[in-house]
Amino acid sequence: MAQTEQNIILFDGICKLCHFSVRFVIRHDKHEKFHFAQLQSKTGKHFLQKAGLPEDYQNGLVYSDGKDFFLDSTAVLKILKELHGIWKLLYIFIFIPKKLRDGLYHIIAKSRYRIFGKYQSCPVPSKESASRFLD
Repeated sequence: MAQTEQNIILFDGICKLCHFSVRFVIRHDKHEKFHFAQLQSKTGKHFLQKAGLPEDYQNGLVYSDGKDFFLDSTAVLKILKELHGIWKLLYIFIFIPKKLRDGLYHIIAKSRYRIFGKYQSCPVPSKESASRFLD
């Protein structure tokens, strides 16, 4: 199973927007804190089960800090808080009511394939970042 149980980002492996987001995190994660698993992978399904989510969960991003699991807009904000540079300042949006944040998140999530497209299968990570992806 996973070598680490903290700072795991679960993402939709066929979603182009999700892959863009993962590449963004990799680019701004100077200390290589985060690890990634596709929701569709064995490790992804393991963490979904630990989070109390169904194995076929595809509704959005899931983030584990090692103690708790976070979903949707809260997951995004928790991840941004851990990045270097100006991105951590966006954590201030945590003060917007969760219902409003998640409402916007779900609008984007529901139309992500239509707007951004999807892959026919999960792309292979680059050689430089491959060690950060969990099977």
